[in-house]
Amino acid sequence: MGKILEAVFASAVVATAFTGCNTTGCTDNQNSLPLAGFYSMSTKTAITVDSIGIGGVGRDSLFYGPDSRLSQVYLPFRSQQDETAYYIRYMSKALDYPELIDTLRFHYTSQPYFASEECGAMYRYTITRLDYTRHLIDSVGIVDSLITNAELERIHIYFRTADPEKPEEEVKP
Repeated sequence: MGKILEAVFASAVVATAFTGCNTTGCTDNQNSLPLAGFYSMSTKTAITVDSIGIGGVGRDSLFYGPDSRLSQVYLPFRSQQDETAYYIRYMSKALDYPELIDTLRFHYTSQPYFASEECGAMYRYTITRLDYTRHLIDSVGIVDSLITNAELERIHIYFRTADPEKPEEEVKP
């Protein structure tokens, strides 16, 4: 048993020696940031939302906005907490009312993770629950609950984009 462990350790040391100076082993994104994409509930296709503001609940500043046109957003989680909340404010004149502000509250676990010598340490998050309002958001889908530094869209936010009385006509949020 001891010789097997020595052989495994020696193999790991050799592999590290050959990759230790390699900078291609780390992706450009060295942080675990959840990426969310915007979709139309009626067509299930990706959309761009005009005049939107996104900020952290309980924070004074906007992450995105006020004149942003967005189809995807990064929603960073707080590593020392088990939940992070965001608000989405629709800033076009027709929709700029406090009662239409949507919120997303992510509940998660965080785990420190040592990726490699090149990448260093980062956190991985596992989404355990999601609560959200349904003013202009129809639903939110979690594609994969594990958030790593891979630049993959893990969250799909589906907006109500068609007027129920006129299903063919698009409504801009």
